[in-house]
Amino acid sequence: MSTLRVTAEVLTIHEHPNADALELAQVGLYRAVVAKGAYRTGDAALYIPEQSVLPAELIDELGLTGRLAGSRSDRVKAVRLRGELSQGIVCRPGALAGTDLAEAAAEGTDFAERLGIVKCVPPIPPTMNGDVESAPDLLPWVDIENIQRYPDIFRPGEPVVLTEKLHGSACLLTYFAEDGRVQVSSKGFGAKGLALQEDPRNLYWRAVLGHDAPAVAAKLAERLGARRVGLFGEVYGAGVQDLTYGADGRRETLGYAVFDVSAEIDGQVRWLDPAAVLDGELPLVPRLFEGAYDAEQVLELASGRETVSGRALHLREGVVIRPAAERYSPVTGGRAIAKAVSAAYLTRKGGTEYE
Repeated sequence: MSTLRVTAEVLTIHEHPNADALELAQVGLYRAVVAKGAYRTGDAALYIPEQSVLPAELIDELGLTGRLAGSRSDRVKAVRLRGELSQGIVCRPGALAGTDLAEAAAEGTDFAERLGIVKCVPPIPPTMNGDVESAPDLLPWVDIENIQRYPDIFRPGEPVVLTEKLHGSACLLTYFAEDGRVQVSSKGFGAKGLALQEDPRNLYWRAVLGHDAPAVAAKLAERLGARRVGLFGEVYGAGVQDLTYGADGRRETLGYAVFDVSAEIDGQVRWLDPAAVLDGELPLVPRLFEGAYDAEQVLELASGRETVSGRALHLREGVVIRPAAERYSPVTGGRAIAKAVSAAYLTRKGGTEYE
């Protein structure tokens, strides 16, 4: 899930092909449906992204009472309006009256706290919960930004690798070479510096023990001369999320696929290509493309059918984009890594988003 930032953006306005009274306001590669004439190309306005939870006062001011997602009708979700995908909300709230939004856009000011907007955090199902312990040395995962919001993360033609993004729950494993200790966590708990105590009923422990992942991490640490090794995998199947890939999270057919690896070597944490360091040792997420970066091709590959099951059982969530050679990105302020999510996934009915 991406970090939540509610920022002012400079808009590009496009005609809505199916509605005379509507237009499309472009932010990055996103487009949001707006009333015709409300904005012109070059105007600055506030952009509220998907998965934002809005306070009742702001919902009422925007005329969206009863029209948003969630049990309280307060969550921003991608929708189709007159056939066009609308992602996020473009607006000028009264609370920002007198604010120079063009200047705020240039400075990247985040208005989330000022407007009382928070990120949606789904409840944790019992199988993903458990007793926790402090884990200050756990190797953490990072939030991945959407390439449609930040299209300049990659350069056209840059060598990249695209892997399929799975709709499961992220599982973090850190192996400590000094004493052979293993810590396992979820993305949500890991972000708080917490690990889940070993429990054979817990979803994440079942996944890593079922694939002997601690032993694989130990061998990798020895090969690399690493102090710590982090394995980052997606746990998936029925009972985990609404997309199952033919697996069952409640039985031995629980799905598990590694999507990233990190290692602390000589005091520095490095990100490694799972296909290069775990060849045949653990299941990996499908690799869909290697070659020159092209934004249109990325968005095309984000859609379609899943390849995990080998049977194209349901829609694909999207893709994750990485450079062929790991590098820093000034756009993200960290790793050059991003995701692209399919429109079908965003607008599906009855979806779950547990962390």
